[in-house]
Amino acid sequence: MSTLVASDLDRTLIYSARALELAAPDAEAPRLLCVEVYERAPLSYLTETAAALLTDLADEAVFVPATTRTRTQYGRIRLPGRPPAYAICANGGEILVDGEPDRDWRRGVEARIAAECVPLAEVRARLTATADPAWLLKERTAEDLFAYLVVDRARLPDGWTGELAAWAGPRGWSVSLQGRKVYAVPRPLTKSAALHEVARRTGTTRTLAAGDSLLDADLLLAADQAFRPGHGELAESGWSAPGVTALTERGAAAGEEILRRFLAGVRG
Repeated sequence: MSTLVASDLDRTLIYSARALELAAPDAEAPRLLCVEVYERAPLSYLTETAAALLTDLADEAVFVPATTRTRTQYGRIRLPGRPPAYAICANGGEILVDGEPDRDWRRGVEARIAAECVPLAEVRARLTATADPAWLLKERTAEDLFAYLVVDRARLPDGWTGELAAWAGPRGWSVSLQGRKVYAVPRPLTKSAALHEVARRTGTTRTLAAGDSLLDADLLLAADQAFRPGHGELAESGWSAPGVTALTERGAAAGEEILRRFLAGVRG
């Protein structure tokens, strides 16, 4: 297989019930396949049409999930089709090979972060010191690599993330707001770096990619051809770049269209 297809998962290929944005009347809604269960309740879905497209894609290309999720969070997902031989987790901090973390890759990532960024503890201290309990729901770290907050989006002050980004930037960190989560991520921690490594190992000569958030921008820029849905952080900010197609579809319909575009690109 000469083509590698790297895609973000949440709100790109799979969707929570809230994010599906089903536009048709209930009687005409697409059939859904649940691909994630959390605390014994269904959490993430794709349409049956998307499931069939993804099954074909996994047979015809090197399909690599590229997610900000931790290994544990990624492990809850059961995608249709052939299990991916490679997966990128923790925004590029982990490369999984047949489900097992690559320790050498992780050590290299940690070394780059230590050389270029202030420590995670300093960033966490800033987050907790400036967050207001009126809108802060949870504070978490992921794989000891980055931090994020779960917030009440309606109560989050308009300028708070901008102020955090202005503080974090000179210290080597980036800030991204995705749905109810505010991420603080060290700049050397990128999906694109992990993508290049997987492409090297698989010997693929062409790359397609998709994603919806600012944390996906470097992934899209690293691909030969890329797609972003009509929803999400990139769409809301009007972000665009050469080689990146801005789709108009939103929600689960965008997931279907991305997979159609992937297959068309793979098949030439």
